Amino acid sequence: MTRSDLGDKTLAPTAGQTVGPFFKFGLEFDGMAQVAFPHSPGAIVLGGTVRDGNGHPIPDAVVEIFGADTDGTVPRARGTLRRDGHSFTGYGRSFTDDEGHYEFWTRNPGPIEGKAPFFAVVLWARGLPNKLHTRIYLPEEPERLAQDPLLASLDEGERATLIATRTSDGYLHHDIRLQGDEETVFLAY
Repeated sequence: MTRSDLGDKTLAPTAGQTVGPFFKFGLEFDGMAQVAFPHSPGAIVLGGTVRDGNGHPIPDAVVEIFGADTDGTVPRARGTLRRDGHSFTGYGRSFTDDEGHYEFWTRNPGPIEGKAPFFAVVLWARGLPNKLHTRIYLPEEPERLAQDPLLASLDEGERATLIATRTSDGYLHHDIRLQGDEETVFLAY
């Protein structure tokens, strides 16, 4: 049967297909969560938990980050998929564990053109027909945070879903919530 055999009939779209839970196949590479070499000068851990709408951890999500270097320059070093142990590429990928925890060795991103520093985040998880985009902002520099156009467009509760907390050892903690109370703000492109 060809399209012309259908005449004026319109076909109904089929349901969207979700991704996962098969992420490791073809996505895993050595050192993928090591954006910066662990324990090198300026290296920190960025970690948190990915949760569903009921607050349960998601054990098979994929979190990707990209961030500027500490001086605000956008990394141009090669080696994103083949880590050399010393080049900072700005990009990393982490799978969540059985408790929904993700973790990266990275650096605090610096402000690009004087704007509030943040990590760009992409998230895949089962049940999602497409990836989600969000940001993780550093908690310091409240004046830059207040001037950020995205954060300024949100109410206080929504802003809080995008700003990490600093741990006592100088690392960053940020949970991502897919739905429900305290749902993370996601961006549409």
